Amino acid sequence: MAQVHTHVRDGVATLVLDDERRKNAMTPELGDALANAVSALVSRSEVRAVVLTGAGEAFSGGGDLAMLERLRTLPSAEAKAYMLGFYGRYLSILDLKVPTIAAVRGPAIGAGLAVALACDLLVCDEEAKLASNFAKLGLYPGMGTTYFLARRVGALRAAELVLTGRRFSGRDALAWGIANEAVPSAAVLGRAEAIAKDIASSSPLTVRELKRTFAPDRALLAATLDHEATKQAESYASADLAEGLAAARERRAPTFSDPSL
Repeated sequence: MAQVHTHVRDGVATLVLDDERRKNAMTPELGDALANAVSALVSRSEVRAVVLTGAGEAFSGGGDLAMLERLRTLPSAEAKAYMLGFYGRYLSILDLKVPTIAAVRGPAIGAGLAVALACDLLVCDEEAKLASNFAKLGLYPGMGTTYFLARRVGALRAAELVLTGRRFSGRDALAWGIANEAVPSAAVLGRAEAIAKDIASSSPLTVRELKRTFAPDRALLAATLDHEATKQAESYASADLAEGLAAARERRAPTFSDPSL
């Protein structure tokens, strides 16, 4: 069963996405569990920093393919509304008034990477497998990917990563400014919690104000999410997504055709 564990110590809360059998895939159930965990932390004044990580050897393998199959059966307007609600579950991490640090081990793919990027800071495994692979699936990016990536690495690199969908490592993430640190896998959580503890020892008033200073532009992010949800809803009816999902099931490279030709 998908769940999120919360551990609090020395002013630091650690949230653990736990659907280990499925590599912490982005499902509505896991999103609900995260939103509930975040809601419970908001009122806890002793929490001064939050670490978000995944159970087992993955941060998140990305979107749930079965969910995408179901969404293909919905009218476009319903699919868009569903996606906006889906994004909101995971991006509830933005509602925390204290700094958040993503501790990324193993894969962080698609929407999973976007959730990590929604955190204020990021510590990752040197060998982490990272990708915004939506185009390889025949799906427009979602979960704020087009906003968060460009905010971290600039428009040029962000365009490359979403257009190609290519995988990159934690070392790449460090070099490009996606991550603050890239360390061996076994050290990721400890390093993230050490940074969080250091933040927790700083002035809470100043830290909260700095959090606001560096926070995403919520109006611009909301507009981006609306656009992404619209385009994802359009993708659900496409032959490209049908081919991308079939290729994923059959573990082969997709063969896309351009209907405009």
